[in-house]
Amino acid sequence: MSSPGKTFMNQATVTNFPVTDRVREALAVTLRGTQELIPQDEWVRKLARSEATAAPLRIKLGLDPTAPDIHIGHTVVLNKMRQLQDLGHCVIFLIGDFTSMIGDPSGRNTTRPPLTAEQIKANAETYYKQASLVLDPAKTEIRYNSEWSDPLGARGMIQLASRYTVARMMERDDFSKRFKDGRSISVHEFLYPLMQGYDSVALKSDLELGGTDQKFNLLMGRHLQHEYGQEPQCILTMPLLEGLDGVDKMSKSKNNYIGINEDANTMFAKVLSISDELMWRWYTLLSFQSEAEIAALRAQIQGGRNPKDAKVMLAREITSRFHGNAAADTAEQDFANRSQGGVPDDIREVQVAGAPLGIGQVLKQVGLAPSTSEAYRLIEGGGVRVDSAVVSDKGLKLEAGSYIMQVGKRKFAKVTLTG
Repeated sequence: MSSPGKTFMNQATVTNFPVTDRVREALAVTLRGTQELIPQDEWVRKLARSEATAAPLRIKLGLDPTAPDIHIGHTVVLNKMRQLQDLGHCVIFLIGDFTSMIGDPSGRNTTRPPLTAEQIKANAETYYKQASLVLDPAKTEIRYNSEWSDPLGARGMIQLASRYTVARMMERDDFSKRFKDGRSISVHEFLYPLMQGYDSVALKSDLELGGTDQKFNLLMGRHLQHEYGQEPQCILTMPLLEGLDGVDKMSKSKNNYIGINEDANTMFAKVLSISDELMWRWYTLLSFQSEAEIAALRAQIQGGRNPKDAKVMLAREITSRFHGNAAADTAEQDFANRSQGGVPDDIREVQVAGAPLGIGQVLKQVGLAPSTSEAYRLIEGGGVRVDSAVVSDKGLKLEAGSYIMQVGKRKFAKVTLTG
């Protein structure tokens, strides 16, 4: 079996090093917003050893490129990686190009269709570029797990599979539920946690991060490292970020997300749309401000300061991270203009042929409504304006000419209709 070989724990591993104020500070950074840190005492020992020996810890995050882009919910773990990176540790951004071909069964009640090599390559090309908007590229090690997974071959895969039992595998919630319900479990799905765990062996990681839904896979890494004679990694799970609605986790399927590739104006406005209560949750998980700074700001709000001030600060921070300070300034001014009934400076211009056209068809064609039926629903709700006038007639037809069209508070377009 092609493997990284055994790395038995040396004296430095088991020696107790002093827990200094810097170690305690690093622990506090680690724990901020964390769901679980397992086991915490081992992580403290690793931090103490790292400080005493000036040897940075190896911190791993693996992401499968199952989609071409990510939303800010995905950046919760990236933010934690950046915080640990700023403490001087080695951050490894692992792209699961091999494991993507298996398909992660986490949280699934059916077998996930594996991606093709072409899909994986196309998605992976954008993943690291997007992650670099959060991580420091100069201090980030990027790896692909095909580096060590492909050379395993059939013999190595069989030997790896011998390191874990079927009974232990069936302790996994999604597997046990599917088995009890009579739903199929493909054998290849058992390989996914094994291969993710083997990544930790190959990389000799000290800490692996993931969402709460990844706990089983992360623990597999600890198990396999022990099997190969390595010091087991600690695991850190981060909570799943609630979306714009404050109820469900952020998801494209729920349409409650902010894509990190969305334009600055949309991103800024979406952050401002969240509730005051959800804002503090987002501050903890998404902001790079210190906990002391956030606590001071919260005290000011409780003392009578307008909560919108804090929300604007958060919107500026998030928008600046992905688009830069200048774009955040413009987005803030744009939102102020909209709030006062003004029109944004960078309004999208669209030309549509075929006038006269019904209002519903126009809204659909210019992308202000996904369908004519939804356009009519928006009209019924008073959410559509043409040249600042509220539209109440679903049968309205627009003649050739130019119009400023608005849907809700944030969607604008300058529409030119031609005959």
